[in-house]
Amino acid sequence: MFSVFRKLSWYFKEQWLRYLLAILALTIVNVIELFPPKLVGMAIDEIQYQTLTSGRLTELLLIFIGLIILSYGLSFFWDYTLFGRAILLERKMRSMLMSHFLKMTPRFFGQYRTGDLMARSTNDLKAIMMTSGFGILTLVDATIFMGFIILMMIFTINAKLTLAALIPLPFMAYIIHKYGKKIHNRFMSAQNSFSELNNYTLESIRGVRVTRSFGQERRDEQQFGDMTEDVYQKNLEVAKVDAFFEPTINVLVGFSYTIGIGYGALMVFDNQISFGDLVTFNVYLGMLIWPMIAVGELINVMQRGNASIDRVEDIFAKKPDVKDPENPKTVALPELIQFKQVSFRYPETEGLQLNHINLTITRGETIGIVGKTGAGKTTLLKQLLRQYEPPTGDVLINGIPIQQFTLDQTRQWMGYVPQDHILFSKTVRENLLYGCGPKDDDEIESILESVSLKEDIDNLPNGLETLVGESGVTLSGGQKQRVSLARALLMNPEILMLDDSLSAVDGKTEANIISHLKRERNEKTTFISAHRLSAVKHADQIIVLENGRIVERGTHDELISHGGWYKTQYTIQQMEEVDS
Repeated sequence: MFSVFRKLSWYFKEQWLRYLLAILALTIVNVIELFPPKLVGMAIDEIQYQTLTSGRLTELLLIFIGLIILSYGLSFFWDYTLFGRAILLERKMRSMLMSHFLKMTPRFFGQYRTGDLMARSTNDLKAIMMTSGFGILTLVDATIFMGFIILMMIFTINAKLTLAALIPLPFMAYIIHKYGKKIHNRFMSAQNSFSELNNYTLESIRGVRVTRSFGQERRDEQQFGDMTEDVYQKNLEVAKVDAFFEPTINVLVGFSYTIGIGYGALMVFDNQISFGDLVTFNVYLGMLIWPMIAVGELINVMQRGNASIDRVEDIFAKKPDVKDPENPKTVALPELIQFKQVSFRYPETEGLQLNHINLTITRGETIGIVGKTGAGKTTLLKQLLRQYEPPTGDVLINGIPIQQFTLDQTRQWMGYVPQDHILFSKTVRENLLYGCGPKDDDEIESILESVSLKEDIDNLPNGLETLVGESGVTLSGGQKQRVSLARALLMNPEILMLDDSLSAVDGKTEANIISHLKRERNEKTTFISAHRLSAVKHADQIIVLENGRIVERGTHDELISHGGWYKTQYTIQQMEEVDS
């Protein structure tokens, strides 16, 4: 159970002084709280024996008020310090998680769905925060405070009476231990169900257009209701066990009260303790209620925190497939890119997606990559993006294996427009400038003209300042594609990769984009993967992929004269354009 503290030891070592001061202040407050009951007992005895004077009463009241003021100041200090550190831990771990997510590769995101990662970044971190704050409080109160109370009862009242009143304590410890095990298992199950619900909710919101177009709203509502009910029932199971804690403790404390009052009264009659001592003893028994409840809360919080930190540590245990080298190489510009006998297979798949690729590209060239769906076009581009472990063979930049460069250096050369266009819930301007820094309006408008997007943007309610909604939901598919294109062109990277990024534009827009690329990127490298061959007609090299192999290569004219798949496909597309 207490292994959660070991797992968080790195943070406690970092914040040891703050935690030490908070625990010290909390301990002093606990000691201070032991004196008022004793003062009350002394006052009762002096009233009983008619020895209480006005001076003595004033003295007792002043001591009482002084203890209250001191306790108030110290309570504020430990509360602010302890729970402030807990909030800081949550912030720190959330930042660590985000940093970890950004380092991970597609293989990781294939194993964990977005909703699950969100659940671990929210609910689980809240449980860990509770452990480092409320968990420390309950630990101190369930051990130090309880120990002080029991010692005061033994040494200032009567040892036999104290031991008799604490007979129910071992039974309580055993029962709470059993409850703790159940809470751990049920809380893990509840958190897993919450992750599944998060995933489903996220997918439902993203796919709301598809759901409506297929008339599946009722089915979606039913499935969501079933998953919500499952989360509710599993959290209810946790709550059921949780609900047993306080009643169990109250019953056992009730037994302690019964023993204390009954046996204590007999001791008063036998003159073994005074009436004031009996009153003080019962006040101490009342004070024991919170430490005993704290034992239950401690078990509860520890088990939840342990379950949550295991889930979070499971994420941290995953390491990225691609790492920076220990002694990285550096070059100023990627003058030469080479693929030498490159073969690649995606993790957990059979067969090669790239098979003995040989390709040489000099800076300033435009490379067209064409082929049937699934031929390996996107996979070839991803070798430069370094999203997976290095393939067999060599991918070289200026003659140096690409894995000998840092990820930051290779990726700062790249501008990539993927097939699935990702826009952020920001303005059009912010989406356009993502990754390239400030640009003046003239430069932005020039790029928008080149992708035939300026008129569309001007027609939006607030132009460039229009919010596009989550994932660009307010824009059409073609508009999203052109915003992604414009974003990449504004970056003007050394290596631009367009992965079937001209599929949603018409012939005129495509011609504008190609004209811009030829004019503005004649000294930089461009890869264009496309199904429509007119997009690569101008390329310096065109390669045709089939089943991960290069089956044809050359310029447009050379491939037409060769009479293979490229010529056949080009002829078909030309005929389709004429018919349309």
